[in-house]
Formats: sequence, C-alpha cells, structure tokens
Amino acid sequence: MNRDYGLLPPAAKKFLRRAVGRYVVGERWWAVRFAKERAAAARAEQREVARLAATQGQVEALVTVVVPTYRRADGLRDAVRSALAQTVTDLAVVVVDDGGGDIGDLPRDSRLTVLRLARNHGSPGLARNVALRLSRSPYVAFLDDDNTWRPNHLETALPALESAGLVYTDLHRRRPDESTVDVLGRDFDRREHADSAWVDVNAVVARRAPWLRFDPWARPRWVHPREDWEFVHRVSARSTVTHLPVVTVDYTVHAGSYFSDWSAEALG
Repeated sequence: MNRDYGLLPPAAKKFLRRAVGRYVVGERWWAVRFAKERAAAARAEQREVARLAATQGQVEALVTVVVPTYRRADGLRDAVRSALAQTVTDLAVVVVDDGGGDIGDLPRDSRLTVLRLARNHGSPGLARNVALRLSRSPYVAFLDDDNTWRPNHLETALPALESAGLVYTDLHRRRPDESTVDVLGRDFDRREHADSAWVDVNAVVARRAPWLRFDPWARPRWVHPREDWEFVHRVSARSTVTHLPVVTVDYTVHAGSYFSDWSAEALG
C-alpha cells in the first residue's frame, strides 16, 4: 500500500490519522513525495491544452459532460449515449482520448466533441482538466467510459446547485451481467471524508469555479487516496457539498473499475 508512508513510526501515523484523517495524511505525503512528477504532469497538461486550443474552439453549453477514455470503445459508446439521452438537452459531451487512438463508433450528434491527446498520460485527472479548460459552461459533470447515467441524472442534480457548489447522487453498482452489487450513497461529512471515500466522480455535478480541477498526476495503482477523493475533498473546503439520495448512475464493477492503472503500459 502506501510504500514510503509506511516508513513513518507507528505512533506518528496514529497521531496524524487521529488529528487530520488518514486520507488527508496520505494525500499530503504524496504531494511531497511526488512533487516533481506532479509538476511534470501540470506542464504536460498545459502543452496539451495549448496544442488543442490552436485548432479547437471553446465548447459551450449549460452543462459540460467530461468523459475521459482509453481503449474502451464499447463502454465509451454506451456512456456517451447515456449522456446524450439526458432529459436536460443543453449539454456538451467532451470525450478526451488519452492517446489510445481507438474510440469506436460514437453517435453523430452536434453536442459531441472528441479531443485527442498527443500521447498516453495514464491520468484521468489530466484528461478531465483538458476538457474543463477547453469548455465554457456554468455546470460540469463527469462520466467514465465504463459507466452510464440514467436519463434523469442532470435533471436531478442541477436544481440542487442553486444552493451548493457540488452535488452527488446515489450510485448503483452492478456486475457486467447487470446484477446488483449494492447502492453507494450517504450524506457528506467532511471530517468523515478525511478517513474514507464514498463520493464517486461519476455521480458528481458541480458549479464551475476556478478551483474545479483535478490533480493531473498519474497515480500508481498502489497510491491511495485516488484523484477523485482528492478532488471532492479539496472542493469541499470551498463549496457546500450536497448528497441527493436518488439513484441516477449505473457503475459497472469489473477488474479495472477500482483503482485501475490507467496507462498504456498497464492496459496494453
């Protein structure tokens, strides 16, 4: 697990976890341990944005739906279809191909934009940031290429953003045969969130703000917490976070769905 973090004396780790939360401790440790890698990822993100901005106009809509992908064409097609099928129709779906090259046969829809990164960065956070920076919209939402939304996802979330900066709905976790694993959903408590992770990015809809961005570093599989925990926890320091106890997301549980190493080397 947290390799170098494990070198701290047990008493020190126990004290820090009690004082600020185990995920917060881990995140601060990785911020120091991998500062050079984070800086390199930020530079790579800037290069990708500059390259794409030269030929790609700003995408504009009420809601920007960000879909990072890497060589998962069938899942991507289903994800995009579910986004385009929302009852809220004023949206832009921005697919960001992380150097995979194969996105399959996507629906023909003027609301769909595909951005292709110059190479595989192995970072869903970097891919999401590129889409955020090349779009304009009051609201943003996130959908991975192996999950789908129910048609009322945005319709359910948007009204709650009148009094919150970030909202999330309940998430139905299912097996590839569509049988149910469980339903993930609980109210937000920032102190409890410092020790645990239950807000999945696929269920998040947020009001756009300058601090609404992901850590672009490609976290190795063994690093916890993941980039979506870091995103939610950081945003929650500046914005009200609201839980909506309505299932609007179908999350497919498979070998690569939890803490996957999202890179060319790992995925082949």
